[in-house]
Amino acid sequence: MPEDRYEAGMAVRREVLGGDHVARAEAGKTAFDADFQRFITEIAWGSLWSRPHFTRRERSLVTIALLAGLGREEELALHLRAIRRTGASEEDVREVLLHVAVYAGVPAANSAIRIAKAIFAEAQG
Repeated sequence: MPEDRYEAGMAVRREVLGGDHVARAEAGKTAFDADFQRFITEIAWGSLWSRPHFTRRERSLVTIALLAGLGREEELALHLRAIRRTGASEEDVREVLLHVAVYAGVPAANSAIRIAKAIFAEAQG
């Protein structure tokens, strides 16, 4: 079962974050973080992101809201870059970040908006 969950997690991780990102992460894996990488692949990607109730779009937006509200800027940027693979749009993110402003605070939303603007501008070339 754990190996199935790991393989499912790797597939979902590639679909959401992109094969290039996953390949870089795997290439950078060391003995120090190998157990952690396996853990997040099995639990976050193989268990949570593989659940059928939320669509990928919905799960992506929930994740973005949580990361923005918690001020996890590096992970937020990663998930903002992934929205086109999850079916979420810039308009979806704008709405989510308004919720973040009300429920998690204006400073958290302001930082997230700054990051989103930069990532969306980068995507437009």
